[in-house]
Amino acid sequence: MSLSSNAIQPIYVDDAFPADVVAGLTSEPKTLLSKYHYDTLGSKLFESICELPWYTITRGECALLERIKDSVTDRLRDPVVLAELGPGNGDKIAILARALDAERRETSIHLVDVSEGALDSASRTLESYSSVKVCKHKASYIDGLRNVIDVVQPSESIVLLFMGSNIGNLAPQEAERFLVEIRALLRAGDKFLIGTDLIKPVEQLLLAYDDPLGVTSAFNRNLLVRINRELEADFDVDQYDFQVKWNSRHSRIESYLVSRRDQTVCIEAVNCCVRFVKGDVIWTESSHKYESAEVAEMGRAAGFECQEQWVEPTSAFLITCFGVR
Repeated sequence: MSLSSNAIQPIYVDDAFPADVVAGLTSEPKTLLSKYHYDTLGSKLFESICELPWYTITRGECALLERIKDSVTDRLRDPVVLAELGPGNGDKIAILARALDAERRETSIHLVDVSEGALDSASRTLESYSSVKVCKHKASYIDGLRNVIDVVQPSESIVLLFMGSNIGNLAPQEAERFLVEIRALLRAGDKFLIGTDLIKPVEQLLLAYDDPLGVTSAFNRNLLVRINRELEADFDVDQYDFQVKWNSRHSRIESYLVSRRDQTVCIEAVNCCVRFVKGDVIWTESSHKYESAEVAEMGRAAGFECQEQWVEPTSAFLITCFGVR
């Protein structure tokens, strides 16, 4: 693919938000998909979470990327094609973009996210690099990757990033299926960089996901605000407490919104009412933690070759480079 500018090209898809909300709130237990946290306000709240002293994932991952960036970029074939699933504000992929731009290496970057706010934020982060062209894909991860592959020449190799331990938001079987789907789409010579948070002391994990300032609580409760705004619901946000638990059996943090009283919530846009009794929970997020060997085995089971792993010791964060033969 020939690149001559850093123009931003948007690609949009339909939103399954209403159907997913109904399905989740009428299931047992009640659930809401974590990907819907990231409306405009949710994305900004998450950026604030990443700055909290108790949440070390982003700082650890960025420090590790700075350390290994030359090892990564030296492996890339020109013209460089990078893609990131869930880029956040773009700070992580910008570490690689900055290194490539300094060498004047022609680079295209594809950003995939369901949040338009996140795509816009990441695009702004990258717009100053003259050697970089950015394309936005407002889509689910798998659909977005298909879009990327459709516009990348067969002779070009893709380096796909999935950072921030986002895979930890998936249940184990979902994570396995997700990796298999990614592997099926990538071609020989492509690479897959994945960031995963490692298991650490429980007290440290609980503070990271239930911070003393209440930012993570606001991030989760904002999901109810979004449903009220977009689906004409009548959630009384003050009647839901935020709760975090460590599930040692499954090595995951679980986040919940807990109903303070018996109440019925109606979602007018989808003609649905949901009954809550006091203590009922909405499961809003899971964050699985891993061991290094476990991540390598997950990739191999999906058909990848585990080429290298790097660990940031202070934050106990791992980046793994998988290859496709």
